[in-house]
Amino acid sequence: MTTPPPASGLVARVEGLTKQYGSTGNRVTALDDVSLGIRTGEFTAIMGPSGSGKSTLMHIMAGMDSATSGSAWLGETEITHLGDTELTLLRRRRVGFVFQSFNLVPTLDIEGNILLPFELDGRRPSAEERAWIDQLISSLGLGDRLRHRPHELSGGQQQRVAIVRALATRPDLVFADEPTGNLDSRTSREVLALLATAAHEYGQSIAMVTHDPIAASYADRILFLADGRLVSDLPRSSASDISRFMLEMEAAQ
Repeated sequence: MTTPPPASGLVARVEGLTKQYGSTGNRVTALDDVSLGIRTGEFTAIMGPSGSGKSTLMHIMAGMDSATSGSAWLGETEITHLGDTELTLLRRRRVGFVFQSFNLVPTLDIEGNILLPFELDGRRPSAEERAWIDQLISSLGLGDRLRHRPHELSGGQQQRVAIVRALATRPDLVFADEPTGNLDSRTSREVLALLATAAHEYGQSIAMVTHDPIAASYADRILFLADGRLVSDLPRSSASDISRFMLEMEAAQ
């Protein structure tokens, strides 16, 4: 039985996390002994150049990939050795996702997409959950779009739908993977402001993978990865300061 490390104020954490791909003679190390925690109720950005391990870290923390060694925890649940069925239930009930490509179901209308996590879990929202969903729909201006299909909405509206869907079950943690990658700059700012609001007003814990300094500037905290290692942990910073740090980090390699 593994003894959990101290977790005060953390919604998720990893300890000594290593991930390797390939055979012994052709092994690639994506994560190299990484230890970090995601704080409850904060908007955290995970940054790094291509190949730094940031997406691999997110996938393991979300129970979508397995670690070679080390431990990953969601709250007080160690997820590292859970089976496929247990991981599926954990992702469905305790984790939300916002993707770059929206990942809406084209054959469902907007309300159907929002309620999909409940449908997959074989239940309907409770009265309290329905009130929460209605509040989100209203605050994000989607009330007159519920009978539309995704292709009838703009990219920004589709991402708002994805955010409502991710928040609908009040998950422990929402992972956002390059959530503004397919949006123009104005719509990107709107989506990032929505994620920040979810953290600051609703107490939602959010971890966003991004390579964009402007996107990261909306976060309360910025974790930098390079070559599979955690190299810096910064508080809220301006986009120019983040860009400067990334250039200095790359020059030092």
